[in-house]
Amino acid sequence: MSLDLVRLGADRLRVGPWRGDHRVAYIAPLADGAPAAADAVRHCCELLARRGFREAITAALGAAESSGFLEAGFHVRERLHLLAHDLGRLPAVPDCPLRRGRRVDRAAALDVDGRSFDRFWRLDDSGFDEAIAATPSSRFRVAGDSAVIGYAVSGRAGTRGFLQRLAVDPTHQREGIGRALALDGLRWMQRRGVERAMVNTQEHNDGALALYQHLGFRLQPSGLAVLQIALA
Repeated sequence: MSLDLVRLGADRLRVGPWRGDHRVAYIAPLADGAPAAADAVRHCCELLARRGFREAITAALGAAESSGFLEAGFHVRERLHLLAHDLGRLPAVPDCPLRRGRRVDRAAALDVDGRSFDRFWRLDDSGFDEAIAATPSSRFRVAGDSAVIGYAVSGRAGTRGFLQRLAVDPTHQREGIGRALALDGLRWMQRRGVERAMVNTQEHNDGALALYQHLGFRLQPSGLAVLQIALA
């Protein structure tokens, strides 16, 4: 089952299975859309329940985006750090073999992803599709000549940019690969008129937090939250 676009009035949300699990649904407003009203969220939940899903999990949402979901009965499952970068002067991308990611690279990238994140946060093929489709414009880059040792997905929605996903093979961490992939994505955003880039990371991921802050990202006070609700 692929992700669907659900419209209710001016509200637009993407819904479908979470990480390929047909018992758990994924629901999120579009990156370039307005926060969804509680009525639209309830409508989506009713639709997902009719499809047989037993619970629903949101994308990582800010305070404004969360309000309609909380009013509709969702609760916080996990909180995340949110960081922003104003894309002023950026350092040069470190010397690292980076190239455009191709469809043939996806399996290797997902293997790296699976060894870089805990079970809840790992992407499967459908999750990767959602990371690519979450913004109107996106970019998939990989590190490594023959073998994929890291990858990044960057996105752009108007003048906002998003470092959607960054993963480096645990055996190649602390070699500058994550820095190279992140800066490569930020420079891509800058060339396309992005004024502010955002990234989020788990509150306990000290390594990722240190990397982003070293690159000039600043912690935002509100943070993000992944929300959850039982449907059955």
